[in-house]
Amino acid sequence: MVCLQVPASQLLSQMSRLPFDDEPDAPGAPIPLGEQRALVALSQVPGVGPARLRALLAGFGSAEAVMNASTGALSQVPDVGSKTARAIRAFDDFDAVDAQLDRAERVGAYLLPTWDAHYPDLLRHIYDPPPFLWVRGRVLPQDDRALAIVGTRRASEYGRRLAEEFAYELGQRGFTIVSGLAYGIDAAAHRGALRAGARTLAILGSGVDRIYPSRHAQLARGIVEGDQGALVSEFPLGAEPDAANFPRRNRIISGMAHGTLVAEAYETGGALITARLAVEQNREVFALPSPVHSASGEGTNRLIQRGHAKLVLTVEDILDELGPMASPEPDDAGSSEEPPPRLNGVEQTLYDALGPEPTQIEVICDQTGLDASTALVYLLSLEFKGLVRQMAGKQFYRVGRTA
Repeated sequence: MVCLQVPASQLLSQMSRLPFDDEPDAPGAPIPLGEQRALVALSQVPGVGPARLRALLAGFGSAEAVMNASTGALSQVPDVGSKTARAIRAFDDFDAVDAQLDRAERVGAYLLPTWDAHYPDLLRHIYDPPPFLWVRGRVLPQDDRALAIVGTRRASEYGRRLAEEFAYELGQRGFTIVSGLAYGIDAAAHRGALRAGARTLAILGSGVDRIYPSRHAQLARGIVEGDQGALVSEFPLGAEPDAANFPRRNRIISGMAHGTLVAEAYETGGALITARLAVEQNREVFALPSPVHSASGEGTNRLIQRGHAKLVLTVEDILDELGPMASPEPDDAGSSEEPPPRLNGVEQTLYDALGPEPTQIEVICDQTGLDASTALVYLLSLEFKGLVRQMAGKQFYRVGRTA
């Protein structure tokens, strides 16, 4: 059975990042145009949200297979139902799909799906990860060493200065700074990272071709054209910065980072939503104290007072809380290794059938006696336990160890 709480990570053949096909760190082999169109089309079908899209991909193995499936077969996917199945079968607005892909090519954007090696690994493991992201710029594996810095749009000079200083120092320590390109704290965080020559990811509540606020177009260009990061969004090209988009955007900000620093925040606002989401994602939350009578910092002070965030005065306070992860040296990183996961019977059977060399799904099924759909579901589970990786053409190999 497909579990909708678990994101599908590598069930399709790998897809290239369109503007960087010739670069050594561009992942994967090019995905066929038909698969790209089907993936975008599925995201536009009424009733197909991220959880259902992940479940459909896990159940059928590719977006094209989903689009070509019968209503009856689609209805068998958990939580899809006949209404959504009929909507998938009825979808025919491929002009809109092609318009998305054409627009992406014009602005230098590309799709980054969960199965791509450059999809942020931390984000892949939250409760509700986007099945794919639209990106302008580059998301690199080193961006997994990330911290988010967020706060109010109506920041004081005190808040902006501290946000930029902390972003600068963390950037110098090798962290990628994640924020939302908004006025105030967000912009200060991005500028601090750029000033340090570090990487920064701007997560938008609009399409990546709709810079909001427009006044930050130059800041956005500095991130992309300076090759210091990327603009990222789960929303389609051309999407307006509607208010309802920003809470969803915030889960990506916190989901991409090991921890979230709230630099300055009123008692209500998006920064506190991001902090709450970080807690739900089992990530660290930090806060900078503000003067007692500062309205713009009352939210951060309350976070600290109620024990919802760790008070930090220096970058070293953050590094101390993060522990070995704060050090880029491999030896230190290895000391934080978690105990190996335990497996159920089917997972153990599949794990035992794999070795260090890639094995085709058909061979795996022959060796284990499992049908392909069952094997793919449990191989997906093994992927999220860090024990299995997939290559193009549904080839799997062992990478971890069990308890």
